[in-house]
Amino acid sequence: MKKDRIKTNYFSRDRWIQLILLVIILLVCGRLVVLQVVQASNLKAKGIERRTIDQSLRPDRGAIFDAQGNVLAQSIPVKEVYADPRMLSKQIENKKFERSKEDVATELGSILEIDPQAILDKLNKDLAWISLAHQVDIQKADEIKALKIPGVGYSEEEKRVYPMGMFAASALGIVKQDGHGVEGVEYYYDKELFGKPGFQSEEQDTKARSILDALNQGDPSRPGNSITLTLDATIQYYIEQQLDQAMKATNANSVTILAMDPMTGRVLGMGSRPSFDPTDYNNATPEVRRNLAISMSYEPGSTFKIITGAAALEEGIIQPDDTFEDPGFLRISPLYITNWDSDQKPHGFPTFTEGMKLSSNVVLAQVGLKMGKAIFDTYLKAFGFGSKTGIDISGEESGLLLPDEKIRELDIATMSFGQANSVTPIQLLTAISAIANGGTLYRPYIVDKISTFDGQIVEQKQPTSVRQVVSQSTANQMTNILEQVVSNGTGNTASIPGIRVAGKTGTAQKVDPKTGGYSTTDFIASFAAYAPAEDPKIAVLVIIDTPKTEDGHQGGTLAGPRAKAIIEGALQYYGLPVSNDTQSTVVISPSDTAIRPLPQPVIPERTPVGGEIVIPDLTGMTMRQAGETLAKSELHFDFTGSGLVNQQSPQAGKIVTRGTTVEVKFSPLTP
Repeated sequence: MKKDRIKTNYFSRDRWIQLILLVIILLVCGRLVVLQVVQASNLKAKGIERRTIDQSLRPDRGAIFDAQGNVLAQSIPVKEVYADPRMLSKQIENKKFERSKEDVATELGSILEIDPQAILDKLNKDLAWISLAHQVDIQKADEIKALKIPGVGYSEEEKRVYPMGMFAASALGIVKQDGHGVEGVEYYYDKELFGKPGFQSEEQDTKARSILDALNQGDPSRPGNSITLTLDATIQYYIEQQLDQAMKATNANSVTILAMDPMTGRVLGMGSRPSFDPTDYNNATPEVRRNLAISMSYEPGSTFKIITGAAALEEGIIQPDDTFEDPGFLRISPLYITNWDSDQKPHGFPTFTEGMKLSSNVVLAQVGLKMGKAIFDTYLKAFGFGSKTGIDISGEESGLLLPDEKIRELDIATMSFGQANSVTPIQLLTAISAIANGGTLYRPYIVDKISTFDGQIVEQKQPTSVRQVVSQSTANQMTNILEQVVSNGTGNTASIPGIRVAGKTGTAQKVDPKTGGYSTTDFIASFAAYAPAEDPKIAVLVIIDTPKTEDGHQGGTLAGPRAKAIIEGALQYYGLPVSNDTQSTVVISPSDTAIRPLPQPVIPERTPVGGEIVIPDLTGMTMRQAGETLAKSELHFDFTGSGLVNQQSPQAGKIVTRGTTVEVKFSPLTP
């Protein structure tokens, strides 16, 4: 019995051991099945991940075009140059690379135009990777590759360039090294322009490369959309030209010019001086880069009388022929309101229309007092003052209206002729455009359409009516008055033969920051105008901040001729005659004895290289044709005369750098 018991216990222990071994085998087999079958794809991916480097793919940023299709901003491929200091040190120590780090730093510094000591300091660091330079031109990167320096590598980058230099710089804005816009249109439309980032994997060995190819890893980037602006290169050129001339002639703190299509709210051009090159924005301060056309907050002076008069006419408080007493001053306790010419003569009893022609503060103050605070405030806000216009560009300010509870009788009087409240240029020109187009306030906009990289339109912008501010009859009355201001009033410097121009001068005292009162030496001279008055194609506002000139500080004298030049050039460009005998388009019939000259094929003096362009032949072109041809060639122009092109300098075929100014003379076609 005892032997049987022992035998039974022995066989029981053996079975337990077998069972445990079986379980272990089953667990191992099960784990192998899980690893080799269930998790096979994940494990392959992890293996590849350990043998590859994921690299972010920055998308190609979309381009910016003007209304004619000229490129204003685009991105070009460049390189980031980096180094592996440890590898370089090891190669030098093992005598596999003969040059020293000092030699390498000198060579790289010469090509990259960087202090060699700064590069040497980086190469002496105990690191496996360090960036040496960003946005290196492809040509320079190729020069570095030819040196065959171990451990020096390259990654793809983009550089934002602006082919026309300072052209509309403050409107376009800037793009940082990370590829994102931070100012202007570049910032406002950054989401559309930037595109969709992707990534790719760089394989570290052949086996990983074959597996990666089989699995088709990676996510491609998607290029950003392009945008087309409402800015027109021809009109913008006229603005840039007048900005330069006004700045030189007046030595002002700043000059700002804004142009708009008053019938739609399309911004045709904007700019200011001082300015900057957005390709090299680091050399410009934020103040210089500021877009004054939408952010400058100032007291507008007499250009604001247009708004006061329109509101009073709309309410029936005055009529154009109503008379006002104007002895040259108006006492509103505790101060006296005077006119700009009070020291010369009293105006007697002018009508409202005559008061506008004379730019009388005394007359407009009485008009404002007749309206009263409630009505005046209603129209100020209806015209959009005190709030942003909503223009599609970053940096807009809202101006400032006096709070209702703080408005006194004296404030109403001074507000009537453009003091006390502050406005922005875009607010004022938008409001004046409402008078020009028959009473409708439009939201200004600067982007015409958004397109994909291959030209498919994503969004086409349309004019947006905000509200009807005044009636058509009121707008017509005010336009007729403003025509007289230009034809035989203070705005006569903007008169254009054969064209009905409506406009208003402005000369505003600046607030002295030291005293809090109005300065007797610092002024803002301005001029606002639109034409043709019966069917406006363009409205222009010129603002000269603190002119320092012997010609005084009056808006009519300093700013009026600038507005005239822009309007005159724009109307010729649009094909409208600017005088009774000016030819804007030329048609030759078979019976005509005169033969219209035609452009001839151009033979370049040599082959142009990077950044150069061949001067086209403009012979016989109209002003519009010449402007479009030069703008497409990324050339600036200076037009004189009217009719057809008969002279140009430089001559056709000459090689010049992009952005060069071509002087073009026009003359009528004669038999």
